[in-house]
Amino acid sequence: MSKRRWIYLGVALGVVAIAALAYRQWALSRQTDTAAVQTATVERGTVTSSVDAAGTIEVTRSASLTWLTSGTVGSVNVELGDVVHEGDVLMELAPDSLSSSVSQAQADLLAAQQDLDDLLAGPTAQDLAQAQLRVATAREALRAAQYTRTVQQEGNRASSDTIAAARANLVIAQSNVDRAADEYNPVSALPDNDPARANALVRLVAARQHRDSVERALNWYLGHPTEIQQAVMDAEVATAEAELEDAQQDLQTLQNGPDPVAVAAARTRVANAQAIVDQARQVAPFDGTVVAISSGVGDQVSSNTAALTLADLSHYEVQVSVSELDVEQIAVGQEVTLTLDALPDQTFVGRVADVAFMGSSNQGVITYPVTVVLDDPDPALRPGMTTAVSIVVERHDNVIVVPNRALQVSGGQRTVRVLYQGQEISVPVTLGLVGDTTSEVAEGALQEGDEVVLNSSSSSQTSNFVGGPGIMGLGGRTFDVGP
Repeated sequence: MSKRRWIYLGVALGVVAIAALAYRQWALSRQTDTAAVQTATVERGTVTSSVDAAGTIEVTRSASLTWLTSGTVGSVNVELGDVVHEGDVLMELAPDSLSSSVSQAQADLLAAQQDLDDLLAGPTAQDLAQAQLRVATAREALRAAQYTRTVQQEGNRASSDTIAAARANLVIAQSNVDRAADEYNPVSALPDNDPARANALVRLVAARQHRDSVERALNWYLGHPTEIQQAVMDAEVATAEAELEDAQQDLQTLQNGPDPVAVAAARTRVANAQAIVDQARQVAPFDGTVVAISSGVGDQVSSNTAALTLADLSHYEVQVSVSELDVEQIAVGQEVTLTLDALPDQTFVGRVADVAFMGSSNQGVITYPVTVVLDDPDPALRPGMTTAVSIVVERHDNVIVVPNRALQVSGGQRTVRVLYQGQEISVPVTLGLVGDTTSEVAEGALQEGDEVVLNSSSSSQTSNFVGGPGIMGLGGRTFDVGP
């Protein structure tokens, strides 16, 4: 019996050893299988849906400048890559090689600019003083002309007292004539050289002249101007009124500042002369970078000869074509990400600037042009680089996110496999926004921190679950463990 016991004991120990070895091999295989599984941690994040397209980096503004006249290039003030500002003179023709029309325009420009400057500067104190003096003089001349015309009218030439005095003076003057005649008549027959006759004649003539003067004065007081006199006085008043009006208008013009019409005309003369002068030089039409130089010092050029090319490298855009199936999702202002083969380690950001209303057809495919502008372009970018464009049409922030590689479909139900204690547990999920690489979990038991299996084979994993299908708990949650 003792020997038999030892045999039983040996067999039991052998079974235990075999079982222990089998368990160890099973545990090692589980560790190997678990280590081979790729997983990702469920976390909160952002899911975006986008429309993808491709295009080429382009500048928004560029200009190829050409010469508008003939001559010899005298100076080149820029080099390739220089940043210039609007109005900078980039190239000029030698003065001695210019045509007569350009040379004359240079003189005309100086004169026109001086005229414009004088207009804009406004009147000097001396100009205002002279204008005011002219107004005062014209006003006094008008007053005098009006007074003269008024006093010349019948009934306005003298007062009743003056007329009465004139009539009395005429009576006295006539009495003096009669007295002088009485003195002269007795001696009138004497010889001409008789002193008595001569003295009497002188007194008679003087008396008659005085009487006639008094009579003319009385007649003037009682009379009225002739038609010619009236016409002359009316004309003098009208002339004085016109002179005063002109003087007042000139003073008002000086006080109001430059005449807008005169300023506009002066600016036009300056612009016309400047346009001709500019034919002899190249001026930057906008802020930009010199990207090509075609003319050098000493070159003989003529009209339409290329000079240089200027581009605004501070603003880039990309023109892409979007399918008619996607264009309704595109709107101005949407965020855009851009990636370039030439700069693989960088991602650039832009915005949708324009969505064309009219589309075009190419081999039956309808597409719509969409313009994307880049925010704060990087100096490393260059026109002509090809870029992949991803237009973000929808974004959900702070949501539960799983990689699309973790999603499976079973019986019409989307699921993910959660790795728990070496086992894969099938968890059903309802998705919200589906992105290119990740998706939003809208409903389901999945939580932050869960480890989901990527590219796994559920059958191989569940086959290692001892006991087959059943129920398993995870953090207080219960899931089906399927085969």
